[in-house]
Amino acid sequence: MNINIKDFADNIYFQDGIWFSKNNSEISYPKGGNMNCFEIEKDSFWFKHRNNCIIEAVKNYSMDEIFFDVGGGNGYVAKGLEENNIQTVLIEPGFEGALNAKERGLKNIICSTYEDAGIKLNSCKAIGLFDVVEHIKDDKGFLKSINSILANEGLIYITVPAYKLLWSKEDNDAGHYRRYSIKQISSILEDNGFKIEYATYIFSILPIPVFLFRTIPGLLGFNRKSNNLNKHKQEHSQKKGILSSYLDKIWIKELNCIKLKKKIPFGGSCFVIARKIVDNTESIK
Repeated sequence: MNINIKDFADNIYFQDGIWFSKNNSEISYPKGGNMNCFEIEKDSFWFKHRNNCIIEAVKNYSMDEIFFDVGGGNGYVAKGLEENNIQTVLIEPGFEGALNAKERGLKNIICSTYEDAGIKLNSCKAIGLFDVVEHIKDDKGFLKSINSILANEGLIYITVPAYKLLWSKEDNDAGHYRRYSIKQISSILEDNGFKIEYATYIFSILPIPVFLFRTIPGLLGFNRKSNNLNKHKQEHSQKKGILSSYLDKIWIKELNCIKLKKKIPFGGSCFVIARKIVDNTESIK
């Protein structure tokens, strides 16, 4: 079934296989960030495992809904969802990201912020914000606004970096405003019209190496160039061997937890699914 993008957005036009908005708002994301991610994604254990976690969660809760991947970069998540028969619309303000997503074969791409695209109120039944919220200065206002475009009882899926304690120069260079705990991101969602359906940490093994190899060197003043592409490729690669086999077992265990809706008590990222609370006052009028 084809998706009629105009059913959801009214401030866009179509050109060369991509939908564009007539406005262009500023975003907190480093120049060249999408191209760097594009180079890393295909061989990255981190992107692969995050995708697998997202796909299993969406299968649990929104398998039959059109999924809006807001701020979805190069379409890595959207492509994974579509390969699992989940219809997806990518909303990505970065032109490079939109072009990379087109190169990946995605058909439903909006190169815009969701605000500039004019996404209609109460129109989306499933929205993903995967490592997006930490780039938003006013995260509370942003999530309140996202609530307005969700359909009643629609679902929002969020991943964000975990623990303020793990802050490093990489966060500064990536354009992050903050890191979160499950309690913090859940509280913000609940204060802005959402009910938590499922919340867990993922990447349970990563807090220790992140603290040792990113946080501590930063505290000691060893501020290496964290945007070095080759360095990031090395960090994201999972070499073959005993350690790789051990990590694979951890990733499989985490995926099984998500399939069974069980919680992982700690990890390098928070993963939260929340439902929009129905405003019954409207139906009473």
